[in-house]
Amino acid sequence: MPYLIVIGLVLVAVVLLVTYWYIVLPIGALVCLAVLLPRLIRHIRKNRYFASEQFLAHRAAIAAVVAEHNDLADYVEEIRSRGTFQIGGSSTGATAHLATFQNTSQHKHRRDRNLADYAASNVHNCSLQVVRNAKAEPLKYVMKYFEIKPTEEVLGNVEALGESVSRLENAVQNLKRREEAITVSFDPPPFILKHYQEEFMSQVGVELSPVTVPYPVYAFEYVSAGGNSSQRTTLEMNTPTIDALIGTLSQKIRFTKSAAGQRSLMTARFRGFIKERDEYTCQQCALSTAAEPNLLLEVDHILPVSRGGLSKEDNLQTLCWRCNRTKSNKVAVL
Repeated sequence: MPYLIVIGLVLVAVVLLVTYWYIVLPIGALVCLAVLLPRLIRHIRKNRYFASEQFLAHRAAIAAVVAEHNDLADYVEEIRSRGTFQIGGSSTGATAHLATFQNTSQHKHRRDRNLADYAASNVHNCSLQVVRNAKAEPLKYVMKYFEIKPTEEVLGNVEALGESVSRLENAVQNLKRREEAITVSFDPPPFILKHYQEEFMSQVGVELSPVTVPYPVYAFEYVSAGGNSSQRTTLEMNTPTIDALIGTLSQKIRFTKSAAGQRSLMTARFRGFIKERDEYTCQQCALSTAAEPNLLLEVDHILPVSRGGLSKEDNLQTLCWRCNRTKSNKVAVL
């Protein structure tokens, strides 16, 4: 009887082995082939496209356009590294880095608690009422708790922040438009853009710039004593917010009455007015958006603010990014 059981088990094992070898394995191989074959074919098609005479000839033809795009990408990095992207700060956590915090409760069940961020200068730890009031009047409370005083010096700093943010916003948007124009000029197959977009840009020679605009963000934060609850109001210093802050500060400041002391507020609207006045044309090289739709234009102080130049119409001009970059470098050397 035991022999019959052993023989039966052996037969079952043989049947399972044969089934696996002749049925299961082929099915698995077919499934793998069905998954991998399209990718393999797509990879071969991609390599053929990038090696095609048409692609290589087009890449050579627009080499100058790609080179200018990459120069602009470098300029965007310069704007971010040299620009002013911070004003004011809260002093509530000025010495927070000197202490350590530890939850020493002895409860068997210890759940996560809300923790106040005392070390960040852009976070003001406050009562729940202040958080709610800041939501209703954000500019008033940012000025009050982040030491943004209504003085000429602070107003100038806020305007400098607005110019840095505006320049970087325009430059980043300009880069995106250029990349879209380059892509359209090649008109690659849809599968290239869907599966190999980054490699496509690399093959074209475009250096993709991951630069973003570092908008200052100010926060009013309330955390209960036990950490059971917390609320926060945040204000992002983007262009509309900065322009509103400039307007609020200017209303609180008494400007000099003399003609020499009069100046305009450097808002996005005023920068747009200067560009329109100059007919969207660089006042140095005469290049315009009519001749080059993707031209990046900027508003420049003829006599720099650092040398006493005022934000007046006769001290402002429109320059293309190349001319403005050259002028900035010369001023920096001096």
